[in-house]
Amino acid sequence: MATVTLKSNPFTTLGNLPKTGNKAPDFTLTNTDLSEVSLANLANKNIILNIFPSVDTGTCATSVRTFNQKAASLDNTKVVCVSKDLPFAHARFCGAEGIENVLSLSDISGEFGKSYQVAFTDGPLKGLLSRSIVVINTKGEVVYTEQVTETTNEPNYDAALAVL
Repeated sequence: MATVTLKSNPFTTLGNLPKTGNKAPDFTLTNTDLSEVSLANLANKNIILNIFPSVDTGTCATSVRTFNQKAASLDNTKVVCVSKDLPFAHARFCGAEGIENVLSLSDISGEFGKSYQVAFTDGPLKGLLSRSIVVINTKGEVVYTEQVTETTNEPNYDAALAVL
């Protein structure tokens, strides 16, 4: 399990992010139109998984906006924003913010949080997802991971983008 903090208070996740060099765990997430999106649907693309607790918090919203801006110039790359928010919340946020360059997907089933080991097991965010980045190359291999140690901090966007 990984330990992260929220305003300096420690709590844990189910485990650790997938290891660099390994095949990325498969996933099926729910899109804003309620269709399913799986890792297989994104085959042969670079994928940046932007994982966070809720789109309705300042830092999470900033990460979606930042990746939306940066994703516009990326070739053969899809940014996938993932949280436990309902698909309707993702749709509301993206519509209000003009977010068009990322996929905003819901882990409504909770399976993604389990397979990527990012679900919080205790603390005030229990059941939600830890702020993390996982970059997957066109071969389906994990090439970069970051689990943000303080939940209120933003991820290292430049480091994630540099591996592409």
